Amino acid sequence: MVNKIKKRFVAGANCPKCRALDTIMLYFENNVEKLECVKCHYSESQTDKKVAKASRSGGSVIGVFKPE
Repeated sequence: MVNKIKKRFVAGANCPKCRALDTIMLYFENNVEKLECVKCHYSESQTDKKVAKASRSGGSVIGVFKPE
C-alpha cells in the first residue's frame, strides 16, 4: 500500500536535473522523505541515517544489517 501525505512545494528551489524554479515538491511515502520535480519528474529519496551510516563505499557489500 502506497501512503502519500501532504505534498509540499519548496519555495525558491531549483530542480537538480532541469533547473526549473519552484517545481520541487516534498512528500513522505512509506515513512521515507522524497522529493520530485513536477516538470521533468526527477525524484530523489532521503535514506534513513542508520542505513546511510551502515553502508560502505568500497567493495561488493551494499550495506550492513545491524539488528537492534
